[in-house]
Amino acid sequence: MKKNANTKAAKPVKAKKATAENQEKNADSLLVATKKDSTNVLAIEPDSLNASGDLDASAVDGDSVENDAGMPALPTAEQLGITITAGNVGSAGDAGNATGSATGNAPLSATVGDTINFPVTVSWSVNGSAILVVPTSSANAKGILQLGVSQESSRLVKDGKEMAQITFNYKLVMQDTGNLNIPAMRFEIPTPMGQSLDLRSDSVPIRVDAPFNAMPFIAGGAVGICVLLAALWRMRKRANLRAATAAKNAFENALREKMVVLKQRVMVADSREWLLELEGICKEYVLHQFGASVCGIAANASDAGMPAASAVNLDALVADDKLDGWKPLLEEFAHARYGGGKRDSFENKETWKLAMTLMGIKEED
Repeated sequence: MKKNANTKAAKPVKAKKATAENQEKNADSLLVATKKDSTNVLAIEPDSLNASGDLDASAVDGDSVENDAGMPALPTAEQLGITITAGNVGSAGDAGNATGSATGNAPLSATVGDTINFPVTVSWSVNGSAILVVPTSSANAKGILQLGVSQESSRLVKDGKEMAQITFNYKLVMQDTGNLNIPAMRFEIPTPMGQSLDLRSDSVPIRVDAPFNAMPFIAGGAVGICVLLAALWRMRKRANLRAATAAKNAFENALREKMVVLKQRVMVADSREWLLELEGICKEYVLHQFGASVCGIAANASDAGMPAASAVNLDALVADDKLDGWKPLLEEFAHARYGGGKRDSFENKETWKLAMTLMGIKEED
């Protein structure tokens, strides 16, 4: 009974050792196949697999080392030193028209309708031969359309090791706004054993905003300018109206004072001189009311360059129906100028009242 127990306990240990030896033989066979035909196949070094002493018992238990078809399990990309990165890694630059870092906390940003270039890079340590990296998926997603993809190969030295890399540049157009996601890209790397090593990049968020439309601001600015100009025009019009009203009131007040003084002198002044003085006041009113052009006065009629009231022809204005009701008043002026006869003070006072009515001047109480 003791011998049987020892025999059963030794079987799992032997199975683990046998599995590790098979995995090491599989790695050696991959390396041999690579040396025979080293074009577009993955070169796997023997030490990329865990040695028998490093294998975890849970990793080699049962059928985990072999697949359902009886093929040996491939090492992982991390074990082989293969890395895959999406976007412009390690920079706060841009990917095409998109701004931001694909590896930072903030998502990329773009505007709807933009066409961006989104790079996905597969890099590995050089083993003396190139490998074939085959993309097996597209970048089409909600709000994102792939227009095309191109690739470029390069080599560089990093930490004293020569690295090779293939960059796939996906040309994407943003079709919708919101918080979108550039999907994970999948790739396959053939191996000499007929199996392919699967690679997958990370999904990258991107913020797509609506395009800036300046028309509302332009229209608002134009409306604002129009409103401002209209307000300035109204203010200027009101100011001119106030100025004109003030000037009119000042002229009427001055004219009223002259007429009041003339009324006070009606009893003592010579009637002929008094009437001629009233005629001069009436001419001032007409000139102010119609202007020099209507009155037919030249601009240089006075020393100051302003038309003189004495040059106003009241008879011509009455003949042109410009002064309605002024004919009786002009007859009094003509009699004083040419007739030479005197008028009684009450007659002159009636003439004064007529002049006040025709000029629209009211005597203050």
